[in-house]
Amino acid sequence: MVLKKISVGSLGTNCYILGDKKVGEALVIDPGAEGEKILDLINELDLELNYIVNTHGHHDHIGANQFLLENSQAELMIHQDDSEFLVDPQKNLSSSTLLGEVEEPKADRLLTEGDEVICGQWELEVIHTPGHTPGGISLLGNDKLFVGDTIFAMGVGRTDFSHGSKKVLMDSIQEKLLLLDDGLEVFPGHGPNGKLGEIKEENPYL
Repeated sequence: MVLKKISVGSLGTNCYILGDKKVGEALVIDPGAEGEKILDLINELDLELNYIVNTHGHHDHIGANQFLLENSQAELMIHQDDSEFLVDPQKNLSSSTLLGEVEEPKADRLLTEGDEVICGQWELEVIHTPGHTPGGISLLGNDKLFVGDTIFAMGVGRTDFSHGSKKVLMDSIQEKLLLLDDGLEVFPGHGPNGKLGEIKEENPYL
């Protein structure tokens, strides 16, 4: 199996490429920018992009959706509660940046709690972890946990936007993520990855 992490865009968003060489399929989590860079790496790995998953709808996590969709047969997925973020620059926060407004294609599949996203040997369960956005999700599978901007190695997601909620975010973290196996490798939307048990001990926000 393949797992590649690359930093994209001015905010250093972590974009993850998951692949299965046996079936030649790839899945991309949070292609926030630099679509050509992402696609070039997928091609170098001799994989075909079949799936795109946005952990939430902020512009720095969705900005390369359209480029990748135009250059592949991929299916785009996002949680149903963030679906409007794809097409609304105010909701995805791009209207308040100097980089230009981001309007992306609508999703092909709307996700909910407990759904599965399968790409070859990668089998990911959708965990709804709202708070940073209403439709924020984490993806659990293959001893890995992809958490978007819900939690970081030394922090938690921002909640000072109109659609954020600190209480909802902390409930998501405490009641869902921190109950999982301490041995899971956590891959956040920004910054370094680490073991869940280590994050529990070292993250000052917990």
